[in-house]
Amino acid sequence: MRNHLLSQHFLRSPRLALILIGHSNLKKRDLVVEIGAGSGVITSALAHRVREVIAVEPDAATAAKLRENLEKRGIVNVKVVEQDFLEMELPHEPYKVFSNPPFHLSSAIVHKLVEAENPPEAFYLILQKQFALKLLNTDRHYTSQLGLKLIQKYQTKIRLPLKSTDFTPPPAVSCVLFEAKKIADQS
Repeated sequence: MRNHLLSQHFLRSPRLALILIGHSNLKKRDLVVEIGAGSGVITSALAHRVREVIAVEPDAATAAKLRENLEKRGIVNVKVVEQDFLEMELPHEPYKVFSNPPFHLSSAIVHKLVEAENPPEAFYLILQKQFALKLLNTDRHYTSQLGLKLIQKYQTKIRLPLKSTDFTPPPAVSCVLFEAKKIADQS
């Protein structure tokens, strides 16, 4: 119940995590930050697709479970960081983000990523659809101030709609996989 109150909805299926990652531009050479890793459904899928995963999980008991799950599966390319992502120092080398963050932190997370000294090359976030629509550069929907800031540096789009049954507990709102890829330098 506590996770629901924190607006966190976990993916039910490792298979779905792999499908979602397949809709990204993540490559074997990438360093990927996962925000709110939970017990590791997305983390495990990422570990098989990229060079290294930094799995950020602020809850001590959940981070311990994540470490245990990774050890059971023999996964060694994941660094578990037990810290609040909003207080964490981001990598200095190029990195990407793939995450299913708590919905109530979505805006703060996007702000942190966009305003970072070393922003990610790309980020993929599972977001509430209404929030994601405000981050798009389109005439069909209202673009928020955060969206206007975002589209100066990133190409944005909704990659995939998700069903409430994809999560536990099921969210009461529509969700999507949101993509932001850094715009190539014009120089």
